[in-house]
Amino acid sequence: MNWCRYRFRSIWDLTARPTAVFAVLERAEDYPRWWPQVREVTQLDELTGTARFRSFLPYELLVTARAQRRDPGAGVLEVGMEGDLEGWARWTLSARGTGTRALYEQEVEVCKPLMRRLAVPCRPAFRANHAVMMRGGRRGLAAYLDGV
Repeated sequence: MNWCRYRFRSIWDLTARPTAVFAVLERAEDYPRWWPQVREVTQLDELTGTARFRSFLPYELLVTARAQRRDPGAGVLEVGMEGDLEGWARWTLSARGTGTRALYEQEVEVCKPLMRRLAVPCRPAFRANHAVMMRGGRRGLAAYLDGV
C-alpha cells in the first residue's frame, strides 16, 4: 500500500438547482468567499490556477490546478493537480428532487515532504483534516447558494 495516496469521496445534498451549483463551482477564484479552508485561488490563465488550502492541522497545501473537463450538460467539472498534491479532483452534479446532489471525488498522492515522512502515523489525522475541510465547504456552499 502506498501510504501517500488518498482517495476521497463526498456527497453534498444542496437545495439549489444543478445549474446554479455548477455556476458557483466553475468559478474557482470565488471559492475563498464561501469555503473557509480554501485560503487563496489565483488564476494563471484560462485553464490554470493555483490554490492554497488549510484545514485544522498546522500546514498548508499549495497546488496548481488545470481544467481537464468542463461539461455543464453532464454536470461535470474536473481538474488535474500538481504541487503538494498530484492527481485529480472532480465534481459531478445531478438533480435530486428540486435540488442537487454534488459528488466530489479526488485521487491524489501527497508530495509535500513532511506529510510524506509522517504518512503512516498521521494518516488518520490527515483523513480527518480532509473531512473537516469538506464539511466546511458543504456548509459554506449551502449558505452561499442561499444568498445568491
